[in-house]
Amino acid sequence: MLLHVDKEFAEFLKCGRFEHGFLTVVCDDCKHEKLVAFSCKRRGFCPICGARRMAESAKLLVDDVLNGYPIRQWVLSLPIPLRLLLARYPKELSKVMQIIHRTISTDIIHRTGYLKKQAKTGAVTYIQRFGSALNLNIHFHMLFLEGVITEERGQTKFKLVKAPSHSDMEQIVDNISHRIAAYLEKARLIQRDMDNAFLDFPMDDENSLLPLQAASVSYRIAWGQIWAKKYLTYKPCPPKTNNTTDN
Repeated sequence: MLLHVDKEFAEFLKCGRFEHGFLTVVCDDCKHEKLVAFSCKRRGFCPICGARRMAESAKLLVDDVLNGYPIRQWVLSLPIPLRLLLARYPKELSKVMQIIHRTISTDIIHRTGYLKKQAKTGAVTYIQRFGSALNLNIHFHMLFLEGVITEERGQTKFKLVKAPSHSDMEQIVDNISHRIAAYLEKARLIQRDMDNAFLDFPMDDENSLLPLQAASVSYRIAWGQIWAKKYLTYKPCPPKTNNTTDN
């Protein structure tokens, strides 16, 4: 069940260690030599490779993609049951992301006074799979153009759109919610009635990560003597009391 986790961790232990391979880098001018150890290039929890990938992605976006256009960040979270569902079915996660992208894009285009066939907008989306406590928490970080691009008389023009109002945001969230629910119901991953919503999970797969994912999404221990116990709780601080007395 945890073969890929074992492989990820084993590669991480080799990251940056010279005994597992290195390159000799030579300066063309001064001929100074430097040894550079191989990295694991894993996408899990390696801080070195993760930081490098983050820096490279940021440079690519700033220099070659965003190109100085005004940008608005959108962050969309999901209900806990849907986080577990989409972790189980990554192909459906891609479909859900497309629904979110189409809904926001259509709203931006319409608020600028154009139709979808007349103008286009753009976005870069990163799927975040964990929260601040490293729990399973699938959510989306999206960078959308704050406007649309049109072709008029052979020239490309950019039209800025006003920031969405509170009512605009409510309508967008409502549209996204209904469209995601309709798609998942059509895909037979959820069944709805007047009182309940059920997730259709195959529970008989012994090699499934589902029990671990279910424990992670609800902040619970997955195995051991304290199985099912919550590992993160929030308690309010007790009010401060004044123990001094007036003399």
